[in-house]
Amino acid sequence: MEAPRKILELNAFDMNAAEGLSPDTASLVKRRKATFGPTSMLFYERPLNLVRGEGAWLHDADGTRYLDAYNNVPSVGHCHPRVVEAVSRQIGTLNTHTRYLYSNIYTYAERLLGTMPDPVSNIVFTCTGSESADFALRVARAVTGGTGFIVTDNAYHGNTSAVTEISPSSASAEPRPPYVFLVPAPDTYREAHANVGTRLANDVKSAIARMEASGIRFAGFIADSIFSSDGVFPGEPGFLTAAVAAVREAGGVYIADEVQPGFGRTGEKMWGFDRHELVPDMVVMGKPMGNGFPIGGVAIKPALLEAFGTKSGYFNTFGGNPVAAAAGLAVLDVLETEGLQQNSFETGAYLRSELRIAGSDTGYVGDVRGSGLYIGVDIVKDRQSREPDSEAAEKIVNGMRDRNILIGIAGRHGNVLKIRPPLCFTREHADIFLDGFKAAVVAAS
Repeated sequence: MEAPRKILELNAFDMNAAEGLSPDTASLVKRRKATFGPTSMLFYERPLNLVRGEGAWLHDADGTRYLDAYNNVPSVGHCHPRVVEAVSRQIGTLNTHTRYLYSNIYTYAERLLGTMPDPVSNIVFTCTGSESADFALRVARAVTGGTGFIVTDNAYHGNTSAVTEISPSSASAEPRPPYVFLVPAPDTYREAHANVGTRLANDVKSAIARMEASGIRFAGFIADSIFSSDGVFPGEPGFLTAAVAAVREAGGVYIADEVQPGFGRTGEKMWGFDRHELVPDMVVMGKPMGNGFPIGGVAIKPALLEAFGTKSGYFNTFGGNPVAAAAGLAVLDVLETEGLQQNSFETGAYLRSELRIAGSDTGYVGDVRGSGLYIGVDIVKDRQSREPDSEAAEKIVNGMRDRNILIGIAGRHGNVLKIRPPLCFTREHADIFLDGFKAAVVAAS
């Protein structure tokens, strides 16, 4: 089987190819390469030099305005005035570490936990999604006594040492440790929807059996419920139920990674796991919860946190600081007052429908799938074979960039267009997007 493409290979700028760039951009590329070294990547054949953002728009130094259909971190919109005001006010009042009492973090914790299932009623704050995933792994190991984890075969969950081990799509060339077992992602395009849940559950059971045969005790299963890096596979609501049941039957915990599908992005529900009517043992969150301000967290069942606490401690100096709490509260306010979850549901449904119509005139577009404002467009060499076409996908992505629209790429083969705009993305934005998409697909033919 062809090796999957690593996440940093997708839609990457060649740092040695500065010819043809404007003098200012070429100079910035040179400075970046000199200071950041060889591990820092940029997007697109021609990188962007961004200087300002507002709502669903980003502005280049040359004055060009780009429609952002990629960035989920500013979840409620770039530089949302309500978030900016809340952060500015709090940072001018108090920002200190977490060994003191202050009320706004408890207000935020109460409101955030109020969106979770009742059994998930404690929270540990961090500064990033990677820290959150790392903490969840520690808890899983402590409470189960196991070390083995199951993840999908092109997942991405973060970049600490421990989390990189469970992120097969990461840039790491290190061999996968023996206690991490991979299962195929639920490919709802190339496999009948009715079989996806059963197959995933059977794959999980098989991985657990192989783990035990190797003398490794099972700790848990971590999944992003929309399978973002695997190629955006939301599937029909409920298909994850059997796999999670198998995890718990074997004594493992289910960790829901909600960094990407959470906070109303799927439209149907506030959380991706809730589409499947599941109650996770832990919920991992990251920067979208603060509209880009560095904040993360793990919502957790109290019994697990108590069991972990009897064996180990955890302290995060700035996890849940007053400014982070102000950002998080503002995001929840905006989601509610501006109806962004409903907008995600309605605009996402419209965009998927129109993309299917637009793609019907070309053999490139094999499948359009998603939930809310998280959409994957599977680019193929032809619809009959369904063979992935990564070259055409990159042409379309860069063609849309040339038409001032930003998207990304996902999937094991790098052939899935990843459409994941801020949640303020409206039908008006969708129509602009569709015009650019149609033109880019024709140009790529």
